[in-house]
Amino acid sequence: MTFQTDLHGGGASLAPDPSPLDNAVWSALTGPHAHLAERVGRAARYPDDVYAYAALADPADPAAWADLRTLVGPGTTVKIKPVEEAPPDWEVVGGGIGVQFVDTALRAEPAPEAVRLGPDDVPEMLDLVARTEPGPFRTRTVEMGTYLGIRYRGRLIAMAGERSEMGVPPAEGWGRLRLPGWTEISAVCTDPEHQGRGLATRLVRAVAAGIRERGDTPFLHAAPGNANAIRLYESIGFTERLRGRTLLLRSPGTTTETGLL
Repeated sequence: MTFQTDLHGGGASLAPDPSPLDNAVWSALTGPHAHLAERVGRAARYPDDVYAYAALADPADPAAWADLRTLVGPGTTVKIKPVEEAPPDWEVVGGGIGVQFVDTALRAEPAPEAVRLGPDDVPEMLDLVARTEPGPFRTRTVEMGTYLGIRYRGRLIAMAGERSEMGVPPAEGWGRLRLPGWTEISAVCTDPEHQGRGLATRLVRAVAAGIRERGDTPFLHAAPGNANAIRLYESIGFTERLRGRTLLLRSPGTTTETGLL
């Protein structure tokens, strides 16, 4: 992981100290989202319709990989981050690098034209996600954070929200993306026909305003090849904190071991 240090501003002050952000999915699944976690020992994952990821307490620990294999079963594909490499009996199906940014100088402010999105909006949200590919978004992701959208002539053309990775239990306000001190912004996307109008910037600022009101610092992720997104985030006050690898893996064995074939 690559850290940037001695950064400060409207959001975070960065230092190379251990942080829940270093293994954010595990931190959430063993903390605020323990009520959602499917877990065996040192491995855990979200239900597939909620979020696409699993996590390990320590990717260098063979026992954690054994627990993950027990959790997901044989011959199952699973996405894990951050992890540099998998044991040789796990098949690497795909993967990539993610860039984590934190708010160091963001101007957060409401967007009066933005509307709150909910379960009834999911078909439109999934359609927008399919056309813009902002990152993982499932049928129940909307339940797990505040999502804001902008409409044009009744059609959803842009959105941004809070990802499930940092939520809190229902009794504390279901849907708020929260790890102590941090909240992730996700699903930032704009219809290609409406790009260049600053819609994503307004929505990110608006989502960040709600995060700041709770006393948290916004952070987000981008693919290193998404130059437009990175340029946008850096221009409005986010700073790169680290880069980590995501792997899409297939667990050892075949489904015949469980009698599924």
